[in-house]
Amino acid sequence: MVGLGNPGAKYEFTRHNIGFRIVDSLAKDRGIEFKEVKSYYSLISRGKINHHKVILVKPQTFMNLSGKAVSKIASYYKIAFSDLLIVYDDLNLELGQLRIRIKGSAGGHKGMESIIQYLGSEDIPRMRIGIGVPPLKSNLDCVSYVLSNFDKKEEEKVKEIIQLSTEAIKKIIKDGFEEAMREYNRKLIE
Repeated sequence: MVGLGNPGAKYEFTRHNIGFRIVDSLAKDRGIEFKEVKSYYSLISRGKINHHKVILVKPQTFMNLSGKAVSKIASYYKIAFSDLLIVYDDLNLELGQLRIRIKGSAGGHKGMESIIQYLGSEDIPRMRIGIGVPPLKSNLDCVSYVLSNFDKKEEEKVKEIIQLSTEAIKKIIKDGFEEAMREYNRKLIE
């Protein structure tokens, strides 16, 4: 499980770091801690979910170079692409939505573009977390928007989507992608 985000305290609660927050939630749920592994350019946590060994990863390369870390880890551990799950933010989904897919294009997401480029394949499972689009009156461009923090009202919804995403990941591990897609791709946190 790879959560995408940017390292450093100033990015911790930004929209772009929802992937980090979800793998943090999984690690906390399982009682496991992250350790820095410089040779993988990542923070890594190992444990079990539903009796399956898992590796939770937070690349420390910054979003646009996420593929560098993911390719190192996938190569070292000989992880099949079908056994990966990349978790990241998506401007094209409404805040409160999540979408699980087993393959596809990057959809303009720079972190996912980097992973596809480094791995040489679009056949990489992913969970996209809706962060919505910048409000029309905000005059924020997309980069400024994804690097902004959620407001207090949105943060309540974010806590729910993190919980829902954690449940969805456990479902993927237990019952597979198809079952998880059927159950979670239609849900929306109001």
